[in-house]
Amino acid sequence: MVVVKSFLQSYKLIIIALVVGVCFYFLSLNVFNPVQSRLVGVIAFLVTLWTNNGLHMGVVSMLPILLFPLFGLVESKDVVVNYSKTTIFLFIGGFLLAIATEKAQLHIRLATKLLSIFPNTPRGVLLSLMVTAGVLSSILSDTTTALLIIPIASFLTQNINFKFRLLLGVAYASLIGGIITPVGTPPNLILMDFLETNGLEMIPFATWIMMMLPLAIVMMVVASEILLYGFEKKDFQLTVVNDTKSPLSRDEKKLIAILISLAVILAGNPILKHFFGVMINEKLTLLAFGLFLFLPKVKLLEWKEDFKKIPFAIIFLFGAGFSIAMAFQKTGLAVEVANILVSFSYLPPVVLMLMIGAGVVFATELTSNTALTSIMIPIIYPFALQSGLDPTLFMLIVAISASYAFMLPIATAPNAIAMSTGDVTTTQMIKRGFFLNIVGIAVTFTVALTYWRLFL
Repeated sequence: MVVVKSFLQSYKLIIIALVVGVCFYFLSLNVFNPVQSRLVGVIAFLVTLWTNNGLHMGVVSMLPILLFPLFGLVESKDVVVNYSKTTIFLFIGGFLLAIATEKAQLHIRLATKLLSIFPNTPRGVLLSLMVTAGVLSSILSDTTTALLIIPIASFLTQNINFKFRLLLGVAYASLIGGIITPVGTPPNLILMDFLETNGLEMIPFATWIMMMLPLAIVMMVVASEILLYGFEKKDFQLTVVNDTKSPLSRDEKKLIAILISLAVILAGNPILKHFFGVMINEKLTLLAFGLFLFLPKVKLLEWKEDFKKIPFAIIFLFGAGFSIAMAFQKTGLAVEVANILVSFSYLPPVVLMLMIGAGVVFATELTSNTALTSIMIPIIYPFALQSGLDPTLFMLIVAISASYAFMLPIATAPNAIAMSTGDVTTTQMIKRGFFLNIVGIAVTFTVALTYWRLFL
């Protein structure tokens, strides 16, 4: 009896995850076919383990390699390839740049600069990081932005109650900032490409910014308030930083030159593609710059000392996220979810718009926003036409809502990067991300019905 009790106590969290997975499987049988229902059950099991920490994040993140083939969802060869995508190496390159930034102590100088611009208050410090991340992610990828700013956020305070709020602030701002420009996120680009391919009126770059900037500002402010809710002033403790007037070290100068070169290449990539038809692979570019740090004359990183600092549990987490997104498509579950949304066409347009936005926001927590947008936009367009609705408005809601993945670490790279610091728990992310998801749906819905209509 004692042995059984000890066993149950040790495996309690895993047993809870199993029960949740089985319940979701049987419940989903009423909606999906058996294969799709098994996928729902497995995902529920994985998400529960990520949430209750029944197993280490890295262990849970490798389970799809075993479970997907075991339950007849996807062949093993199709799963493992997701753990070696070029995007994975983008993250490795980005982590190396972030490690070099900390090693050269450049993040200290950048943190001091930020603190000198914004008020020295909890809200001021949080917004300084969020505004910086938001502006950068409107031009650079959200992943690159998070990798560059999160080391600064991590340095600014040693108080864990304040630190996790700063880290989540950077992650959320990296996602929100992407909606500001047409090139800020893949869903935006997918929408623009669809408009062009189907001969629809394009949204000019400046018009897009005018439409999205107020929404992004509101979302930033709301996100900061959600993150600061319940925060006590006694936890407002900042790391003492040195005067930035001190001369730059040799390593800092080298790293600044490398980072500026990278920023120029990434920012100039859309221009090269548009005018010269030349497209630089951004994922491999980031890896190249990361490996460049090991060169003898550069020597900002040492292999034995620094490569082990890469959070490989997060790398496996990315692979798990890609595997889930792939399984959604391979089993047809993504199309089924989209069809369920469209099946409510008899509802009033306002209600339907709200449902589609909410469906996309929560679906993108588990599947790639790129894949989800690619599936949803071609479905929404003919549906809106047949229903006598504005297709561009509906497709815009889908594209923007796909960027609101604030709840789970597997949902987006910035969320996972924030988790990689070890200072953010899944529960903290889910708790605040859920409310931000709800607010995002409501705010986007309101803006779409009022402000966006002035431009469309």
